[in-house]
Amino acid sequence: MAKILVVDDQRNLRATLAIMLRASGHEVDEAGDADAAVGLASGNGFDLVITDLRLGAKDGIDVLRRTKEASLMTEVIVMTAYGTIESAVEAMRLGAYDYIQKPFTEQELTVKVERALEKRQLAGHVALLAQEFRDKYKFENIVGRSPAIRDVLGRIVKTAPTDATVLITGESGTGKEMVAKAIHSNSKRANLPFVSINCAALTETLLESELFGHLKGAFTGAVSNRKGLIEEADGGTFFFDEVAETSPSFQAKLLRTLQEGEIRRVGDNKPIKVDIRVVAATNQDLHRAIAEKRFRQDLYYRLNVVRFLLPPLRERREDIPLLVSHFLEKICRKMKVNVRLGDGVLDYLLAYDYPGNIRELENMIEQGVALGALAGVIHLEDIAPQDLPVAPRERPGDRSLSSSVDAAERNAIEAALREHDGNRERAAEMLGLSPTTLWRKMKRLDIRWPT
Repeated sequence: MAKILVVDDQRNLRATLAIMLRASGHEVDEAGDADAAVGLASGNGFDLVITDLRLGAKDGIDVLRRTKEASLMTEVIVMTAYGTIESAVEAMRLGAYDYIQKPFTEQELTVKVERALEKRQLAGHVALLAQEFRDKYKFENIVGRSPAIRDVLGRIVKTAPTDATVLITGESGTGKEMVAKAIHSNSKRANLPFVSINCAALTETLLESELFGHLKGAFTGAVSNRKGLIEEADGGTFFFDEVAETSPSFQAKLLRTLQEGEIRRVGDNKPIKVDIRVVAATNQDLHRAIAEKRFRQDLYYRLNVVRFLLPPLRERREDIPLLVSHFLEKICRKMKVNVRLGDGVLDYLLAYDYPGNIRELENMIEQGVALGALAGVIHLEDIAPQDLPVAPRERPGDRSLSSSVDAAERNAIEAALREHDGNRERAAEMLGLSPTTLWRKMKRLDIRWPT
């Protein structure tokens, strides 16, 4: 037995469909307009919604949108007497399982209902298996069903039990540290330390001291002996985040540590043996960095034993609804509120290009929950970046959000360069970027300075 909602403004047809479905053993509710349907769909957990396309002021497309926003697992069949290709394609594009053209027979409807419910049941089994998979392999923070994410998860399961060194590449915010933690959690070192460091956050001197430790008096301020982070991680996993931000001289010391399995504290000649599994990550193109003499080729080959490439969120949009649902549930639980997505929000989130990737999406949802908590609804203006248009990606030929982002970045970079007479380091500091990141953005946007 399934829970089904029938939506039609013609009372007789609605009642007839309800009788037919109840005769098949289903639990059926009825709604005569879009508002009543949305009210029922938002809190009743229907397996299937069957809605007419024409409902007066609001139509079946509104019901479809709101149903999917309330529950992505609910299947929708659209009924239409105006069975044009355009209406069918629009409904299917927005997530409808199928459409049926009036007038239709009981057998035609029964077949479509059975197939939609089979798909709903299969999706439920897949979701359950996915949850069991996440529980077993501690993947609770890696969410997605795209081929790229399935490949990443499969590679984690295969790679984690070994001690192979791992290199993770991808844009900032794609979840590199999450993958590193998942590898550690599924390894034989899982009960030992997982230690990480952001190599871009420290100067070379501080980085060396933090990683290798130092002796008392090794440099000004070294008032006592100190054990380094690599030594603290002995037996476990060490995660070098943004490893390409280090200098070639530091890279030589890191290479020696990886090759010989030992460290030397700053100011000491005595080697200390360490046993760590190394996972490194970067958002840079290492082949380019090697060609430009910014990254040692021998260190690259030492790190690049098993490679993970994490795609940007804009290249796996099918994962966005799952990520939205995951973050919405997590953040609502943390803030102890109950908030749902409002009209058009999911469409906007599906169209947005996410220069900050998953981290940006999570921040947008957290902002939306905070601003929408009192009303219980996240509206479009609650999640859209204030410096960008509220509308989702426009039709081909119109200006897209990605081009708006590029234009905003170009204006900000050029303004910073003008203010500092073309000094890239000072411009990067003003923009909150590293000089390397600024250079990369200038190259991508084809900014030539002086103009």
